Amino acid sequence: MGIDELDGRLIVLLAREPRIGVLEASRRLGVARGTVQSRMDRLQSNGVIRGFGPDVDPAALGYRVTAFATLEIRQGQGPDVRAHLAEVPEVLELHTITGEGDMLCRLVARSNGDLQRVIDRVVGFDGIVRAATAIVMENPVPLRVIPLVEQAARET
Repeated sequence: MGIDELDGRLIVLLAREPRIGVLEASRRLGVARGTVQSRMDRLQSNGVIRGFGPDVDPAALGYRVTAFATLEIRQGQGPDVRAHLAEVPEVLELHTITGEGDMLCRLVARSNGDLQRVIDRVVGFDGIVRAATAIVMENPVPLRVIPLVEQAARET
């Protein structure tokens, strides 16, 4: 689904001020309240906007170490490994990948020592054959989508 310039402006506004009301958003965007509401409903139903929850920083919760683990799994064990990893709270994301390994997960831990505990829990499952872990040193470009939204809105 593509977005137009108004969709892009609405998404940027919601990203910058997630607690803004529909009426205030309509005032700022210079369109009717019903237009904002219908755009928001459409963007949500099409999966463009996935939620309005708080953006939580794991480091502020005490999980100051971030790492990525590439996992090799036993053939046919994908569903079981996914279920296992979904039960580990420190696994923030899981992707199936091509290339080296079968899955890539983003992990957090309270310290480097605690990371060993997390890794042991992750790989302590029969379906996981091997893991290679890389610790994040800094995050100069955090996860962002606004530049992508702005580009997509310009392309319509």
